[in-house]
Amino acid sequence: MAIDQVHDLQQVYRKILNSISRPGVIANLHDQASGIDYQLPCYDATLLTTMMLFDGEVTFHVISEHKRSIQEKISAYTLATYAPLHEADYIIVLEDAKESSIIQALDQCKKGNLINPQDSSTLIFESKTALSNEVQLLLTGPGISYQNHLQTSFTKSVWLARNECIKEYPLGVDVVLTDAKLQVACIPRTTKVALLEVE
Repeated sequence: MAIDQVHDLQQVYRKILNSISRPGVIANLHDQASGIDYQLPCYDATLLTTMMLFDGEVTFHVISEHKRSIQEKISAYTLATYAPLHEADYIIVLEDAKESSIIQALDQCKKGNLINPQDSSTLIFESKTALSNEVQLLLTGPGISYQNHLQTSFTKSVWLARNECIKEYPLGVDVVLTDAKLQVACIPRTTKVALLEVE
């Protein structure tokens, strides 16, 4: 059975929008993934996220050992165009990406400018471990009544690099996190991330 391009992706949109507006809240895409019959070297939650976000007017970049096969298929499925890292609207960081490549991506990706702060990249990170609300990151900011916690597989160095990206707000990047359990969480540039766990 194939993904319902209208119903399933509308549900994905609503869930991710809720996660963006409530940073750290984890959404589950299990029901929407039941129709996936694509064979791609990425998490099903990542595929659903790209199919919802991408279209023929956006560009993307992939960081992975398997980037050639996945970039061709995502282009075919979504009509989005593959682009160099520093030009891409979206950057997909698959679970096999090296830490040094992730930090390089955060350094070189688009962060917008004062006239067009929205001309920046959104990074889709695949967490090797399941997302949870255990204590690793302390999230504060708009959409969070007091504070939220989030646990991912990414190291202190990655989150410090992310924090460096947003220090000149409204410039910065937005992050979407996915995992193998069909979970998604979002950390927009408006969210402050404090590290509570020493690597």
